[in-house]
Amino acid sequence: MGAVGAAGALPRPGEVGRIRAGSGAALPVISAIPTRRKVVFLTIDDGWEQDPGFVRLVRERAVPITVFATRDAVEARGVPDPGAAGGRYVGAGKWAYFRELRDLGVPIEDHTLTHPNLWNLGPAAQRTEICGAAGVIAGEIGRRPALLRPPFGNYTGTTLRVARRCGLSAVLLWTASVQPGGKISYQTPDKRLRPGDILLLHFRANLARDFRILLDKIERRGFELGNLDAYLRAARVRLPVASVPTAPPTPAVPSATPPA
Repeated sequence: MGAVGAAGALPRPGEVGRIRAGSGAALPVISAIPTRRKVVFLTIDDGWEQDPGFVRLVRERAVPITVFATRDAVEARGVPDPGAAGGRYVGAGKWAYFRELRDLGVPIEDHTLTHPNLWNLGPAAQRTEICGAAGVIAGEIGRRPALLRPPFGNYTGTTLRVARRCGLSAVLLWTASVQPGGKISYQTPDKRLRPGDILLLHFRANLARDFRILLDKIERRGFELGNLDAYLRAARVRLPVASVPTAPPTPAVPSATPPA
């Protein structure tokens, strides 16, 4: 996943509990990272709106994020999500935006081709959605995804088996979502941030503005932003050894003076 030296808090020795797949499950399904440290993880889905100001923010503040890309959103195919900038594409239609994020050490993961409800699909259709998206991301980004986020958080045992056959390592859900204005919508009864929480955002209008509000809110509450890749590895989730692509070596410059 993340590049070596990517931003974010790294796990301390012995800090992270082990994550295992459930009984009979093909892959682990992860909603939070098992840690007592005040660290949370930021994830962003789809790709309907591609705001260059957000890329600048990630670069300037070295924010650790993980992106789950949907092909149709990124490439502006079909009918846009009504919640995405009022049902319009804004800056979408290209993968270059996600290559910029990749070059900042951001992992680009699998959120299917067309964002369907996987509950309603049989094995072959799920394979098309999940493996197809993995192939597109590999071709456009230069690295196959390791994680799947099923649309709407809906998955079946078939989803896990298909994802494993597609070469994915885990299904990643969330414990809280971030609404316009940086408001956090919790899925836990106590309605507060907890150590190890995974937060879900979307590529939507005013993302850079809302993201700044969110970052300040997390900091005021005494939380750090964690490097998800490093924490998953510490939890013994089997991720690929290779991370995001590395730059090719710089060609040697011939010496002006001949060798002795």
